[in-house]
Amino acid sequence: MAKTKLDPEEQELLEAYESGEFESDLDADRREYLTRAAEDTFKKDKRINIRISSRDLEALQRRALEEGLPYQTLVSSVLHKYVSGSLKDISANKSGQRKR
Repeated sequence: MAKTKLDPEEQELLEAYESGEFESDLDADRREYLTRAAEDTFKKDKRINIRISSRDLEALQRRALEEGLPYQTLVSSVLHKYVSGSLKDISANKSGQRKR
């Protein structure tokens, strides 16, 4: 695996981190909350079945292969990002510009 080239500032930060100069300022309650939130994010406790076109499925599988992950994981990630608000539907912003 190739070693990443760091600029001087990044190298300084890495060395400070590795020497233990950084300390967390999270209190126990906040750390517990964040731990729970992270666990809940990755918990997969429900199954869904959907029908999509073979063309879309093939495109999803190709994109997942490019990203180096299973296509179902990619689909789950995209859905999670959309419902959490970090993935926006750009076509929704263009709806006002369409002629009817």
